[in-house]
Amino acid sequence: MWADECINQWEIIDMGHGHDHHHHDDVHQGTDLAPAMDLSIPDSELSPSDVSRRGFLRGAGLLGAGAAASVLATPSAAQAAGLPHSHGPAGGGTEKGGFKWLSGDHHIHTQYSSDAQYRVIDQARHGHAFGLDWVVITDHGSVTHAKIGVDKVNPDIRATRDELRELLTFQGLEWNIPGAEHATVFVTPSRNEVEVLKKFEQNYDGSALPATNTTEQNEAAAIAGIKFLASQVKARKVDGALFFANHPARRGIDSPHEIRNWRDADPTVAVGFEGAPGHQAAGIPAPNGRGGARGYYDNNPSAASFAGYPLESYRTWGGFDWMTATVGGLWDSLLAEGKAWWITVNSDSHVNYLDQSDRGPDSNFEVNGKYNDPVYTGKTLTTAGDFWPGFYGRTAVGASSWGYKQVMDGLRAGRVWVDHGRLIKGLDARVRVAGDRRGSSGTPLGGVVHVKRGTTTELTLDIDLQDVPNWAQFIPVLKRVDVIVGTVTGPVADKDAFTAPDTKVVKSFEISQASGKVSITYSLGRLDKPFYVRVRGTDGKRTQPGLMGASVDAYGPRLDVVGDADPWGDLWFYTNPIWVLPK
Repeated sequence: MWADECINQWEIIDMGHGHDHHHHDDVHQGTDLAPAMDLSIPDSELSPSDVSRRGFLRGAGLLGAGAAASVLATPSAAQAAGLPHSHGPAGGGTEKGGFKWLSGDHHIHTQYSSDAQYRVIDQARHGHAFGLDWVVITDHGSVTHAKIGVDKVNPDIRATRDELRELLTFQGLEWNIPGAEHATVFVTPSRNEVEVLKKFEQNYDGSALPATNTTEQNEAAAIAGIKFLASQVKARKVDGALFFANHPARRGIDSPHEIRNWRDADPTVAVGFEGAPGHQAAGIPAPNGRGGARGYYDNNPSAASFAGYPLESYRTWGGFDWMTATVGGLWDSLLAEGKAWWITVNSDSHVNYLDQSDRGPDSNFEVNGKYNDPVYTGKTLTTAGDFWPGFYGRTAVGASSWGYKQVMDGLRAGRVWVDHGRLIKGLDARVRVAGDRRGSSGTPLGGVVHVKRGTTTELTLDIDLQDVPNWAQFIPVLKRVDVIVGTVTGPVADKDAFTAPDTKVVKSFEISQASGKVSITYSLGRLDKPFYVRVRGTDGKRTQPGLMGASVDAYGPRLDVVGDADPWGDLWFYTNPIWVLPK
């Protein structure tokens, strides 16, 4: 019943806006919205039929804040099709599939965090040196940070933007989500960036709320915070604001219904979570390293944890969070609903492995809101758990061109793939109608393909294999690529559901060549029901059947062992999904 109703909704929503494989060159940068969906056109200027259509969309909750990121509404395929090959004035990135792929890190701490030590310029210079095009400074939300830190770090960020013009440096913060874990919140640069972040932190950070708050009050405050960020974009204080939940399974306190509620509060702001946490150096075995758990995922359930999560969720799997690593798990349960929800990776850099510095002497963080500049000690930090930004993990974003808003737009659209240890050099994934052989045909990551029932579609993958050493000084070798497909089954009755029984690995490709480009075409068959497809790859060194069984995932990532989890010996890449829906 649900599927039939949604097919009708898709038909209405897709009028004049779907991805047309025969006329995709007519679509330019997502500007050809159907009049009913273009909110810049007032109701008074619409035809009676478009007024009716807009009313339907609003009533269904498919127009307004949620529409831009919902696969049940505006498909990002139309925004992606026909984008020109754009070249920014500065910076790195690579051109592939018509996009400028810009690598970045949205989770970085500085001397303005109570548990970190580096200057903004230190983190930015290292990130740029290790191949990043964009970074987000995310010092911890706290009473002190809200009072002092947001203002004080801003001149350092602005100075970094001036000094490193080829690096996009965003200001953000790490939000203590009321009643839950942490999240990256960041905004586009503007004269209002401090004002927006400061108001947000003062009013919605968990550290600023009463300790007597009930669970319901905290969850409501988190939703209100996301809606506040959306209101600041609407008021044109900033061009964009984004939220990514950080290390979501680390302590088991981000329940499935909270994640769904964050996303539904405003899907143009709340767009995803870390597919893999930072702190990856923490797994390097002693005596060469800390001998701990990758990501500091060494916890057990507490009274605050969601009781339904299995014990295995408190550990990483091939360095990735259980919510992402489990085929048919929590991430897939969101995708199977048709919810646009994206993954990223980053460093969560606080204090970095093999660095030789310490916080500046005579620091008083509580008074000054920062530590004094770090000083050289000559002592190597072998027990530090972090890598410099860009040294190990990266989030590659397909942007239309070089720029802050373009990076945010690419993240919001889900044009993202991630990897550890520079496993691959580049990737372009698309779904197209079978037989469409034009050069850049097809819908990219994060997009939606609308086709008639019975139409055969296919996945195309172009992967540039790595041919230069990573920062551990070896050239990674890709051994296997897995194609994962799940049925879109619609909204769940239980918002705490975290499985997608119809999602599985449908095909694995063994990669025999060690250099050059690998091109793969895989038939997705004739469309009989809506589905999505996503891709992952591995060096193949550590695998085991997934938690849902070998019939679902025969060679998934292996559960990481606390004390013996060398991050360089277990490398993976993951992509965001592409949906295929009936017209």
